Amino acid sequence: MDIQIPPPGIAQEILPGLRWLRFPLPFPPHHVNAWLLEHEGGWLAIDAGVANDETRGNWTAALGGAAFGGRPLSALLVTHFHPDHAGLMGWLAEGHGVAPMMTRIEWLQARALWFDTGEEMIAHQAEFARLAGAPDDYVAFLRGRGPLYVRSVAPLPRAFRCIADGEVLRIGERAWRVITGQGHAPDMACLYCAEDRVLVAADQILPRISPYVGLHAGEPMGDPLGAFLASLDRFRDLPEETLVLPSHGEPFRGLHARLDALAAHHEQRLAALEEACAAPASAHALLPSLFRRPLDQRNLGFGLGETLAHLRRLEAAGRIAREPDTAGVWLWRRR
Repeated sequence: MDIQIPPPGIAQEILPGLRWLRFPLPFPPHHVNAWLLEHEGGWLAIDAGVANDETRGNWTAALGGAAFGGRPLSALLVTHFHPDHAGLMGWLAEGHGVAPMMTRIEWLQARALWFDTGEEMIAHQAEFARLAGAPDDYVAFLRGRGPLYVRSVAPLPRAFRCIADGEVLRIGERAWRVITGQGHAPDMACLYCAEDRVLVAADQILPRISPYVGLHAGEPMGDPLGAFLASLDRFRDLPEETLVLPSHGEPFRGLHARLDALAAHHEQRLAALEEACAAPASAHALLPSLFRRPLDQRNLGFGLGETLAHLRRLEAAGRIAREPDTAGVWLWRRR
């Protein structure tokens, strides 16, 4: 689509009553989108950005400038708990007297992570990495790094408004249906307007990259990739010409083609990983099957999480099995 990317603090109109904001991020993918919908004499904002001074400054510029056109922030919807989406929801909620709308699981996940900052949590994450075969220096790096979530998320509000899959929200003059996605986050809220054929896709459907889908220490026997692939089917009944508004990248059309591409991408990765499991190997040893370049310590956790998510999908499908070595490290092998 021929839509100009908005500079920070400036809004780009997509359709009447729908505007696009973009905020820089201090980590990949280096930006996050937020969306404004006309609502009750003001604007409903979808997502809040990461909690740092730069994002606060850009919000202040948007709220006081042409982006909001002198109208208030009348409501806030946060798609999921990740810091680049939920980081400033408390700051915006307090400053404008609104309660953020979220699915219950995403709200509780944010609250749990914000308060879970003790040494026991760090030790648990470090042990999870060790069981995945991570080297000792990375395990030590995790222990020394400390909790990350609270560094990028402002104090959270104590109340929220729960939204759920299938619920229809009246936003301004339009009806928007909540469609939740899993895998990248446990119950991420997307919104679809049938009248305008517009989908706010959050991180579920991105135009050029696959969203991060990783196994995490809090649910080591989960199957997040299976959940992600299954939840993609929830969007199959939407029209192919739907205008997709992703959280990263630019708006695009071609929804079904993108759903097919995401499914095919992961099946290719699953096949490559299954082939690499001809002999027993740890998740860390299997990283080169999915990642061509070596990962530094800042990115190794993401790499391990993605590799483990693919291994668990293969295990759940009966294509590989695992057993611990003498040190308890998980070894995966093709059946």
